[in-house]
Amino acid sequence: MDINFDKLGNGLVPAIIQDDVTNKVLMLGFMNKEAYEKTEKEGKVTFYSRTKDRLWTKGEESGNFLNVVSILNDCDKDTLLIKVNPVGPVCHTGTDTCWNEENKADVNFLGHLQDFIDKRKEEMPEGSYTTSLFQKGTRKITQKVGEEAVETIIGAMANDDENFLYEGADLLYHLIVLLTHKGYRIEDLANELKKRHK
Repeated sequence: MDINFDKLGNGLVPAIIQDDVTNKVLMLGFMNKEAYEKTEKEGKVTFYSRTKDRLWTKGEESGNFLNVVSILNDCDKDTLLIKVNPVGPVCHTGTDTCWNEENKADVNFLGHLQDFIDKRKEEMPEGSYTTSLFQKGTRKITQKVGEEAVETIIGAMANDDENFLYEGADLLYHLIVLLTHKGYRIEDLANELKKRHK
């Protein structure tokens, strides 16, 4: 990757850290070439600490590592976007992010899940439950959607909120599998709802 470490005049580039699943921006740090190379090699984010004047791997003391998913360079080649799977809270104060925001999955997680299911359909790994659904076809997938819908209704009618949410999540998962099987994505449902909302 061609990174311009000379632009700021101090050999550093900003590194924006973003949760790969929730898309929350977790923190901002700085990297020199050595920190970048260590991050790329080890798969854990390493910064150059301006206060300590040394390389610093996030989590080296706390165990709250930032496991790298991808590293992107911006159009000017002087700012990095690093998508991670964080282990524990990110900020030294103990909060999820350095802006004191809660880092939890929101509706955007459905796009992440859709991508995962698309990949399962493309690769069809053995031993995967999702693979087995695709192999069994429309009849089995629609049967599972129906079963999970009934179980969601039962949970709601019984005022069993824990079971209602559990079964509702199963229903949504199987619906996304069915969408994928039919050549659609969850965004297609979102677009349909958006059209109706007007």
